[in-house]
Amino acid sequence: MKRSFKILLHCGFWLAHLVFVAMIMFAALNNVDIPPEDRPYYFWFILGIGFIPPIISFYSNYYFLFPRYLQKRKILLSIAVGLLLATVAMSAGLLTIGLMNDDAYSCLQEGWPYAIGFTLGIAVVYGIIALVLRGFLTWYEELKLKEELMEKNFNMELALVKSQLDPHFLFNTINNIDILISKNPKEASRYLNKLSDIMRFMLYETKTEEIPLAKELEYIEKYIQLQRIRTANEHFVDYDVNGKVNGQKIAPMVFIPFIENAFKHSGNKKIDHAVDIDINIDEHAIIFSCENRFEARRTSTNGANGLGNELIRKRLELLYPQRHTLTVYRQEGRYRVVLTIPNESV
Repeated sequence: MKRSFKILLHCGFWLAHLVFVAMIMFAALNNVDIPPEDRPYYFWFILGIGFIPPIISFYSNYYFLFPRYLQKRKILLSIAVGLLLATVAMSAGLLTIGLMNDDAYSCLQEGWPYAIGFTLGIAVVYGIIALVLRGFLTWYEELKLKEELMEKNFNMELALVKSQLDPHFLFNTINNIDILISKNPKEASRYLNKLSDIMRFMLYETKTEEIPLAKELEYIEKYIQLQRIRTANEHFVDYDVNGKVNGQKIAPMVFIPFIENAFKHSGNKKIDHAVDIDINIDEHAIIFSCENRFEARRTSTNGANGLGNELIRKRLELLYPQRHTLTVYRQEGRYRVVLTIPNESV
């Protein structure tokens, strides 16, 4: 919500308050039951009761009590602090009358219990109005922010899915399967089915907000197997999963961009352990680690995949706000990514 609209809303509220108080003052001054000698004091009564307590109570609740206590659902503490703020506002109003006009204060003392109760009631009412208004504005802003984040997340998800349809990966995989057909038709058919499963996963499974962790791991396993047929080195890639997979849900394709990046930038495929992927699952977190060797002369960065590191980070911030850690290490020809996300079991 724009700041100018908030200012206009506050101005409108206090203008309505001014009109309301003016009407009360006009009615009071024309009341035949009020002695003429007491009427001049009503200016100080209006100032000390009709303006100072409402303003102090309203903005102390609006800017202090709501964000500090009520928004954090500290209900009992909010009530206690609210009553304290109302008492302070009441005291400030009555003290103003006493400091500005002794005669008005003396007149007020004649009905002291009523003055205290009435002023305190006004302070409480305006404190409640402030909390309701701030609560509504906060709810509206959070609703708009949620809609914006959902739209951004949808666009990022769409870009993510599109980015995974890497033509180079498809070309190389199909070419390798084609070569394998003449040597081992059954094996070629098996790999072709894996490629079909991967395509199906990317096109359909990624449309949901969450998928079972088991499906993500299944995709990774098939992707790695398709990468293995590109080299005769059986130890080119290491892949380990430790921990129990028992219904956890994660966002689709959270780990895939890092794995694709690792294979893309791993240099010599004849080197053992050029790509090392570990996924550790404990009671509270899922820890993903992906490390690859690279040749500095061939690449200046290991983050130049389809989405790029910045887009991946933004996507993680949307999916797991303040609930994930992403650390990148680059040293001596090795590039390592460690991602930790919460373990959300069903």
